[in-house]
Amino acid sequence: MSVCELHSESRHNEGEEKRYLKANNMEVSIFFEYPNNTIKTSKYNAFNFLPLNLFEQFQRLANAYFLVLLFLQLIPQISSLAWYTTVIPLVVVLSITGVKDAIDDVKRHKNDNQVNNHSVLKLVDGRMEEDKWMNVQVGNIIKLENNQPVTADMLLLSSSEPYSLAYVETADLDGETNLKVKQAISCTCDMEDNLDLLSAFDGEVKCELPNNKLHKFAGVLTYKGKDYFLDHDKLLLRGCVIRNTDWCYGLVIYTGPDTKLMQNSGKSTFKQTRIDHLMNVLVLWIFLLLVIMCLMLAIGHGIWESRIGYYFQIFLPWKSHVSSSVVSSLSTFWSYFIVLNTMVPISLYVSVELIRLGNSYYINWDRKMFYAPKNMPAQARTTTLNEELGQVKYVFSDKTGTLTQNIMIFHKCSINGNLYGDVADRNGEKVTASERNKVDFTYNKLADPKFSFYDKTLVDAVKKGDHWVCLFFLSLSLCHTVMSEEKVEGELVYQAQSPDEGALVTAARNFGFVFRSRTSETITVVEMGKVQIYQLLAILDFDNVRKRMSVIVRTPDDRVLLFCKGADTIICELLHSSCTSLCNATMEHLDDFASEGLRTLMVAYRELDNTFFQTWSMKHTEASMSLDNREKKLSILYEEIEKDLLLLGATAIEDKLQDGVPETIFTLSKAGIKIWVLTGDKQETAVNIAYSCNLLEDEMDAVFIVKGNDGETVQQELREARSKMKPDSLLDSDPVNIFLAQKHKIPFAVPEEVPNGSYGLIINGYSLAYALEGQLELELLRVACMCKAVICCRMTPLQKAQVVELVKKYKKVVTLAIGDGANDVSMIKAAHIGVGISGQEGMQAMLNSDFAFSQFHYLQRLILVHGRWSYNRMCKFLSYFFYKNFAFTLVHFWYAFFNGFSAQTVYDNWFITCYNLIYTSLPVLGMSLFDQDVNDVWSLRFPELYEPGQHNLYFNKKVFAGCLMHGIFSSFVLFFIPMGTIYSTVRSDGKEISDYQSYSLMVQTSLICVVTTQIALKITYWTVISHFFIWGSLGIYFCILFLLYSDGLCLMLPNVFQFLGVARNTLNQPQLWMSVFLTVILCMLPMIGYQFLRPLFWPISVEKVLRRIQLMRHPPPLPSRTRRKHPGLRRSAYAFSHQQGFGALITSGKTMRSKGSKKGSFPSKK
Repeated sequence: MSVCELHSESRHNEGEEKRYLKANNMEVSIFFEYPNNTIKTSKYNAFNFLPLNLFEQFQRLANAYFLVLLFLQLIPQISSLAWYTTVIPLVVVLSITGVKDAIDDVKRHKNDNQVNNHSVLKLVDGRMEEDKWMNVQVGNIIKLENNQPVTADMLLLSSSEPYSLAYVETADLDGETNLKVKQAISCTCDMEDNLDLLSAFDGEVKCELPNNKLHKFAGVLTYKGKDYFLDHDKLLLRGCVIRNTDWCYGLVIYTGPDTKLMQNSGKSTFKQTRIDHLMNVLVLWIFLLLVIMCLMLAIGHGIWESRIGYYFQIFLPWKSHVSSSVVSSLSTFWSYFIVLNTMVPISLYVSVELIRLGNSYYINWDRKMFYAPKNMPAQARTTTLNEELGQVKYVFSDKTGTLTQNIMIFHKCSINGNLYGDVADRNGEKVTASERNKVDFTYNKLADPKFSFYDKTLVDAVKKGDHWVCLFFLSLSLCHTVMSEEKVEGELVYQAQSPDEGALVTAARNFGFVFRSRTSETITVVEMGKVQIYQLLAILDFDNVRKRMSVIVRTPDDRVLLFCKGADTIICELLHSSCTSLCNATMEHLDDFASEGLRTLMVAYRELDNTFFQTWSMKHTEASMSLDNREKKLSILYEEIEKDLLLLGATAIEDKLQDGVPETIFTLSKAGIKIWVLTGDKQETAVNIAYSCNLLEDEMDAVFIVKGNDGETVQQELREARSKMKPDSLLDSDPVNIFLAQKHKIPFAVPEEVPNGSYGLIINGYSLAYALEGQLELELLRVACMCKAVICCRMTPLQKAQVVELVKKYKKVVTLAIGDGANDVSMIKAAHIGVGISGQEGMQAMLNSDFAFSQFHYLQRLILVHGRWSYNRMCKFLSYFFYKNFAFTLVHFWYAFFNGFSAQTVYDNWFITCYNLIYTSLPVLGMSLFDQDVNDVWSLRFPELYEPGQHNLYFNKKVFAGCLMHGIFSSFVLFFIPMGTIYSTVRSDGKEISDYQSYSLMVQTSLICVVTTQIALKITYWTVISHFFIWGSLGIYFCILFLLYSDGLCLMLPNVFQFLGVARNTLNQPQLWMSVFLTVILCMLPMIGYQFLRPLFWPISVEKVLRRIQLMRHPPPLPSRTRRKHPGLRRSAYAFSHQQGFGALITSGKTMRSKGSKKGSFPSKK
């Protein structure tokens, strides 16, 4: 039986719960139909573009409405308008939108092709051949080299490093900047780069089916009759980057859509704005209104025909298909349905697309969002979401690379109670650091030229040989897991597993305590030019519970010293009682560091008695070899020796934020926008950054930490938090509880709750997994939404998307997600608006975003300026557009009562054709593209102006109803004022002017003047273009009027141009101009009256702000946010991006190369 048949039978028996593959055997991969390594983020292809795109476009009810209307117009018995009046605009709208969607998707195809066509070395017939990523299949063996991205999820077989270790950077997957160690299975390590052995490798792998769990993998490798257990530490995931490993070989396990990266990337969805959804509802309303009106007019027609028309057939005979007044009424119903179709003109959607396109170009052209160092402008990658930017309520942000720059800087330190790092003038006053104050390290030949420090007193203390300062820096140069690489004499390159350690060891290096090299048993340090070799006796490794690490060394003068660094909350408990006063002074400095948002570690040491250490070392060796409770035994031993420490001081490292992050968060908060940080990084690191950027504040009443390991504990922690924020919320009588107790159709909107103070919430990914299940998700939502800031740590990409979806599901608000890595793609796709930053973690986030730029602080300009302007313009446009078309169309309704309900139109056919297309298009576009109530500076100085968009105050169902009522009133005035004006009226020469054509001209001229004056009242920002568009449109109307009603056209095509001489005979009559004047005045009154009365009876807060702006001549300065130190308030600023396990690797010698190797082998970013 073949391998495929065996596996097929086994897979069938196990219910298809496993994946099977065989190395170097493509038959198995083909048999099980595993996908190749192609990825696809595009939506369309050449075959499905037309049907799929049309399907999406006809989800807009207006487009579907006009399609139905088109079919009706093809029936000659009921059509009162030509079919092409609907076909041409509909085709134009569908074509413009289709071309735009096609262009967007072509860009996605290009991006996909760029990724899929990357080259990789693949093992084929005993030799390495270069192939494309997309051709890689399950079972292939591929070779990766240093700094190359991982092609697919693959099992590590061998590498250039000792013990077949490989180092990977996973920032693109989980947001963590520290590097991870992977190790090949023992049975494949010896293959190294021997192509004969690799080609002969025929191991069979049985593993779990593709899933989105980034940190879990289980499988079994069967090779030469033996089974080897496979776990996550042996798997290289797509999205990682190989670091500090010359080469490695891997067996492909998952490809393309099956990779964990793609399993977490989420699906591309068709995004529609809230206004789009509202317009769909309004189209239904208008359709119902249209049906009611047509029904009324059809009934009126039936009554008229039965009472008058039936007896009048000798002069007005019925058509051949009409046998009774009922049949005539039925055909009249559809005739009026066509005549009144302009209540929802197809030009509405053309105008909407043009306005969105124009406002998108404003974003692309904004030089204040151009980032010169990368030569990158802001990009509106979609043109359909502009006004949605003006309605954002929740912002979900990644941390690493989005809020921070991934750069760690040694900023300050406290040594023996003395603070170093502040720059002072001659009078002892603090001054801002500058290049002039920069410390000169040229005296140290091994110093890092990139390192900067500005307090010269610390260098002076080192040069003077201050005992405590020297011991402090000696501690930093010894207590770490960094490896050193020296390819060129004197040029050291530190390979640090975490950026924190790299910054600390580099600081010690520059101050004269240079960590030069290490073996598994020694550490070589150059102390102020003198080489010293310390014997490494033990490394007490870091973990998240201990929150500290220690090294035990024997000095050249035969002393045994323990150096320890870790969280202040832990180290303080381990200090000798003699350190109390020093600890208090150091804690004062730590408070200062915390208030500045710096990451802190406390440093201490202890001299050990040689006999005591020997006894402890024997216990340690025994515990290390133990098979039972090994971790617990080691922990007890660590505590036994890590006590009675003597405090040396503390370090303060700056995790450098992007420019303007704290100010941006403060401004967005003032705009009523809630910001949640969703990160894959550690809790301490995320919390520290949250304080740095003023997201969390020391002034908060409480910051709740949810860290339960089961659903019951998580629920209890969330309920306790809610009881503090809003005690009444636990009572059955609470309005929200009463609301939730009722049965609602999911999804429903959870009402807003107001807490009794300012709170923050911190929750890790493990607890979040429980909180997102069942009824707990509502508990989480209620607590989180009452908090001023929410920090979610250790999250998977899928969890990020789930949190976004949770808020979308129950809050009915606009959400925005911003990130820079592949681990952010799922939340960017899930949010209403996705923003990508072209940062340190590749281009995946940017390629999947709706908007993109290079700096986080551009977000405030995108939202508060462009978003607000776009929303205001779109709302003004829609309210005006609906009004002008109601006023235009409903005149036919009043006219029906005077023409026997015959579906005759009031206007000339050419006026109907040109009304939306020409006569009223320019003023609309002028207002919608150029209008602004305040400029960009005022918008940023007064974020409160953003509030109306969040509550959708400027265009909603209520505003629409007002537009409808105003349109009905205006149509009434437009019909009856001209009728009253010309009723029984004669010209100066005695001839009557009360004919149909003259009346039609008076109505349409009055209509154009009314709608033009209306839009002039709406505009708040007048420019030359605005004047030209508005008053020029009136001139265009009269020019076209004289052209269409000219003798030449009317005599040339009398059946098409029927209003011969009407313009010159009517426009010279004073009755017409009196009618126009009265009509304009009467139609303006409701709008002017409403604008006058609204601030008195229905004021909104933004109007008060606008009045304040009108009274100011110059914008106020930007508000400054200074961090204040609060006496009596203690907050640890501990943060350390380190990973457990590296101490054991070092002492075991696994990271040490043989003498013939090229370089040291511990990971760092290059």
